Amino acid sequence: MLSSLTLVGELRYHCAVNLKIILEPSDDGGFTAYVPTLPGCISEGDTRDEALRNIREAIELYLESVEDDLVGKEGAEIAELTV
Repeated sequence: MLSSLTLVGELRYHCAVNLKIILEPSDDGGFTAYVPTLPGCISEGDTRDEALRNIREAIELYLESVEDDLVGKEGAEIAELTV
């Protein structure tokens, strides 16, 4: 389970998301990990544990909102949706 805090205005929200991770042995040794639901979210590690730590970081970076992403047209509203 991925868990993170996001800051919206002065409020902090806790978000937990369960994602399926594909972990494959690499031909060169080590492991490759990727998330099918997050295109391009891939990482690797020399061990299974390292690959899982690295893919967690990749997921967090993939999902991290960039302030520029939140800029819309004048009068636009920023809303959050929990699924």
